[in-house]
Amino acid sequence: MSPFGGREVAVVGIGATEFSKKSGRSELSLAVEASLAALDDAGVAPEEVTGMATFTMETNPENMLARSLGIPELAFFSRVGFGGGGGCGSVLHAAMAVATGVADVVLVYRAFNERSGRRFGQGPPPDKVAVTTENEYRSWVNPHGLLTPAQQTAMVAQRYLHAYGATSADLGRVSVLSRKHAATNPRAWFHGRPITLEEHQASRWIAEPLRLLDCCQETDGGQALVLTTLERARHLRTTPVVVRAAAQGIGPDQHTMVSYYRDDITHFPEVAGIARRLWAQSGLGPSDIDAAILYDHFTPYVLTQLEDLGFCGEGEARHFIADGHLELTGSLPTNTHGGQLGEGYLHGMNGIAEGVRLVRGESTNQPARSDHVLVTAGAGVPTSALVLGADR
Repeated sequence: MSPFGGREVAVVGIGATEFSKKSGRSELSLAVEASLAALDDAGVAPEEVTGMATFTMETNPENMLARSLGIPELAFFSRVGFGGGGGCGSVLHAAMAVATGVADVVLVYRAFNERSGRRFGQGPPPDKVAVTTENEYRSWVNPHGLLTPAQQTAMVAQRYLHAYGATSADLGRVSVLSRKHAATNPRAWFHGRPITLEEHQASRWIAEPLRLLDCCQETDGGQALVLTTLERARHLRTTPVVVRAAAQGIGPDQHTMVSYYRDDITHFPEVAGIARRLWAQSGLGPSDIDAAILYDHFTPYVLTQLEDLGFCGEGEARHFIADGHLELTGSLPTNTHGGQLGEGYLHGMNGIAEGVRLVRGESTNQPARSDHVLVTAGAGVPTSALVLGADR
């Protein structure tokens, strides 16, 4: 039985555009291309889709995408907020719809021109400084110059380094690993372009202690997934990837990127809460996870996630990484596609696709075991995560 009650659910299709810095086409075109690729991968016709799930920040309305794909009718459509924190949440919504019979085939999609169009890293656009409840938190940080995600993350990162004795080089090891994996991934923007720790340390400051190579890319592109029942998935052309667990989380005194008023800002209680729910749903624990896709919009949040998810103790992530645990031959091969630092920044949707490839055994950086794969969404915001598993 599904952890959401009712029918078991599987991811049966993944599809993407190329990841570029200037797509030269509309965001709707990107969404259509990624969606058709995912449906083709699954061997499912567009007219069989009865549900959609995406992000509140998505510019492609469900009705326009349905018209463009030739989907005649939708019985379910859902959106998840909080930017990158919504990635795994959109899959959770899709899985619940399939498990409960609200929809039989659900398309999950995200497409944007984030490099050639609206660049999130350049600070708040006009709609983000309007006097609304959603933007209330900005009145506490904007006057102090904390306008961009990098500046906002730097506050947390600086405190973490101070509290646990970590250094910029400890953050750099995350970037070096992601670029190492991206270098052998033909889909990655940084394919063939690994970096050294020395190059990381020589990269310019963006917002101390974050250097340029601590920050994820800005990417144009699209990514889509197709979910249906496990029963049907077993008769389709791809290897079913079972949704073993999925959870969303908002923690105490939660803000968006700037939860500075908690007693401890070095960790995220919403991530720890998600971990408890994932392990309870799946019957697994950190030691059962074969590989992980950890949301790496900024390198410090890979360290905090490792600790909050239970893979190591507080302040121990720098040693865990330095000891090689995230390597392909380590105990937790991580971000095998190159992450958002190395492959592309699609609000983590490309990471979910990599989780599917890992379970299928199709990653360009395939570890020895990948029966259970953890995928997380953006940290520092209301967030979400998945455990994907083999059909065994």
